[in-house]
Amino acid sequence: MTEIDERLLESRMTAIEQARAWSPRVVSKFEALIRNADEISLYRANPLAFARDRGVAEPEAIDLFLHGARAGLLDMHWDILCPHSGLVLESFGRLRSLRSHFVCGLCDIDGDTELDDFIEVSFAVSPQVRRLSLHDVESLSVEDLHWKLKFSDSGRLPGGGTRFVDFLRGLVRGLTYLAPGATTTIAADVGPGALSGVNVRTQAGFMLPVQGPPATTPSRVRIEYDGQRFKPAVATLAPGPAIVEVLNSGPARGSLMLTNWPPEIVAMPVKPALEFDPYLSGGMLLTRQTFRKLFRAERIDEAEGLGVRQVTLLFTDLKGSTALYERLGDLNAYALVRQHFALLDAVAHRHAGAIVKTIGDAVMAAFSRPADAVAAGIEILREIDPFNRQHEAPAIVLKMGIHCGPSIAVTLNENLDYFGQTVNIAARVQSFAEAGEICLSEALYTAPGVRDLLAGRDVVEFDAPLRGVEGNARVYRVTA
Repeated sequence: MTEIDERLLESRMTAIEQARAWSPRVVSKFEALIRNADEISLYRANPLAFARDRGVAEPEAIDLFLHGARAGLLDMHWDILCPHSGLVLESFGRLRSLRSHFVCGLCDIDGDTELDDFIEVSFAVSPQVRRLSLHDVESLSVEDLHWKLKFSDSGRLPGGGTRFVDFLRGLVRGLTYLAPGATTTIAADVGPGALSGVNVRTQAGFMLPVQGPPATTPSRVRIEYDGQRFKPAVATLAPGPAIVEVLNSGPARGSLMLTNWPPEIVAMPVKPALEFDPYLSGGMLLTRQTFRKLFRAERIDEAEGLGVRQVTLLFTDLKGSTALYERLGDLNAYALVRQHFALLDAVAHRHAGAIVKTIGDAVMAAFSRPADAVAAGIEILREIDPFNRQHEAPAIVLKMGIHCGPSIAVTLNENLDYFGQTVNIAARVQSFAEAGEICLSEALYTAPGVRDLLAGRDVVEFDAPLRGVEGNARVYRVTA
């Protein structure tokens, strides 16, 4: 058990307790995690695993970790995972530093990932509260650097069986640090296939085919490492005993993991993606109202947006807003509109969504799952009548539209926003709705769980023109 700063832990737990009302015992379960969990669980804490293992509702667990980060109890990390190995390629403390292009020296691949694919948001206990050995990267053993810090242990081979890190351990032929200005020697028995080496912190790597007749004496492989790349002096290697000599001519310490890949893996034209245990993705976090409120300063690099494979957008608008302002006057009408914004904000939060922005009297909200957006739309229709009775004012009458698809997450007007055709289509779908109706695109209507939510409701299909879609598209109208 590492030492805990009791005074600091108590003050920051108090801040979390006072932030909002939590379910009974959820805060005590959270404190038990901080006090008793092992280092890996506390350095790359997963809110979804916490929810699953401790019987906490998933949305509440996410909010709890976000409030923990806001209170300084936790540090939030945006981790880019290699989809084929679970290697943590890069880790950023701020959203604006995140890059969606990845390079994996272990798998010898590069590509683009998206916020909801292989960008995991994890949480580490603050070193001020409880210092872990993983906080001091330069002091880690080479084994801990690889197996505790740099690899996610939640990735499994296709079929959901063996963890990839367990499979990989059987292929590793050497782990070592490379001291600057020195030659490091590793002796290994190498089988047919390929011998690869990678510095897991920089993704510098090399791969040598292992082929031909077995060697009767140890093969000697000389490699120069200059801090940026490995330069083997040979192009191939014979199976059998080998002595690998690595000269680090660079100014800093490096590391090396030697892996002997079997022929069947080398022959694969495309390496299969791993199956990961559920985790909080960057795409999920951007649709959380709590994140947007607690971390308003978070921005996406303005030079480039970040791709999102799928986001669900809900647009609302007031029916007859001009007449409403004429009847009530600008100030009273504006106050009522603001109160209806608060209602929509609360409903979106209950369904794991977020209000992205208001546009005049209209609202654009984002959800990570289509069914959540539909459930929110249905609740909004249900809550509007009590809202109008409570305020004894001319009726707030809403019309809504929902669509899902790929988008680009951007920063516009100092606000995290979405850009692209999905936004345009969602707004267009909303324009087909009449008072007290929700219109859904076909992509949204056919998404998992949506039709179950609409069971017993009147749903009318019709074809309508959607900008950017050739010909007419199918739209579904749901009445209150």
